[in-house]
Amino acid sequence: MRIAVVGSGAMGSLYGGLLADAGEDVTLIDIWKEHVDAINTRGLKISGASGERLVRVRATTNPAEVGTVDLIMIFVKAYDTKKAAQDALPMVGPETVFLTLQNGLGNVEQIEEVAGKGRVVAGATTHGSTLVGPGEVFHAGKGLTYIGELTGEITERVKRIAETFNRAGIETHISQNIQGIIWKKILINVGINAITAITGLRNGEILLVPEVKEIVRKAVLEAAEVAKAAGITVEMEDPVAEVYKVAELTAKNKSSMLQDVERGRRTEIDAINGAIVRIGKQYGVDTPVNETLVAAVKGIEYASKRS
Repeated sequence: MRIAVVGSGAMGSLYGGLLADAGEDVTLIDIWKEHVDAINTRGLKISGASGERLVRVRATTNPAEVGTVDLIMIFVKAYDTKKAAQDALPMVGPETVFLTLQNGLGNVEQIEEVAGKGRVVAGATTHGSTLVGPGEVFHAGKGLTYIGELTGEITERVKRIAETFNRAGIETHISQNIQGIIWKKILINVGINAITAITGLRNGEILLVPEVKEIVRKAVLEAAEVAKAAGITVEMEDPVAEVYKVAELTAKNKSSMLQDVERGRRTEIDAINGAIVRIGKQYGVDTPVNETLVAAVKGIEYASKRS
């Protein structure tokens, strides 16, 4: 399968590297020239949960060089999704499929705006990966990958993607409720990301401060109400308990949003808690806690730009 990975940071490089190592025809695309040059010169080093390996894989900063591919994986931050899809258009042929495993809500819709309806397969991943430096990623934790059609249909293209991933050692399951899977991840992110970014706490520490733990509970319950109003079936018996469990299991981790704040980078708040606020308004569900979390993170972003 000819695969292009648009946004070859920590997660994009991990997936692209594992697929290339399994013999797939992969091109990594990223705007960070130093990273691209390191991969082309020395190869991509992957260490951690999937073992240590040096993968020979093509990398470029220019999607127009790649040619037509079968699968375009979008791994950029949610706020860059539309531009990434536009940049990917030179690689699109009659049968090309887009796959998003990104964080947040709204990525599928943004890709469809550019590439057209029916081009996008949605998904979610629980893998953890860190970009160590140019040409090197650390696979921080093995997880699962879920993909599916928004219609719930099990199509040949979804089966082909799952088979390709599984051959590469990326355990992948086809879901007939992929929206529910994506929203499950959203509820977890709603309960952890913004709160850690605002407080500077690691994931497990948000459970150690009673007042903070209570905000986690309220934010997650608001998001669960919004999901219910939107007709999404989220397969979580007790969303709050599940978020607490994830925080415990990843106790020493810094959330991606906390890392963004610490580095003075823009966050994905609009696609996570911000999306809960927006969709809540559409369905008449009040989300005061999430509104406050969004405002606080926006304030931190503004202060970072000012300084």
